[in-house]
Amino acid sequence: MADGSDTTLTADQIASGKAPEGLVAGIRSFAAGHGGATAVIEYVGKRGARIVLVGSDGEWGDQFADGTDVARQACALAGVAVENAWERELMDQMRPSNDLWRSMARRTMAR
Repeated sequence: MADGSDTTLTADQIASGKAPEGLVAGIRSFAAGHGGATAVIEYVGKRGARIVLVGSDGEWGDQFADGTDVARQACALAGVAVENAWERELMDQMRPSNDLWRSMARRTMAR
């Protein structure tokens, strides 16, 4: 059996591809508009990776990348710190908008 795993996410993982400029610009723009930002990268299967950005003002948004390696590289190029997990302090900082609360209230659970 091999030692370790090639699917494990680590902070020092090196990107195999180049991060698209549009992705980097989007992350940089969000951070500039919200007084800085912190990112959490979530693997979403074949689709790639979701970059959840939490601004210093509590607003949040997301971007999608082709993979976790590309997402990490894009965040590094944009100057945004990446957390390895959802820490309590980061979650407490998030402030969902009233529009989001309304949209969640309209959803019904299917059985």
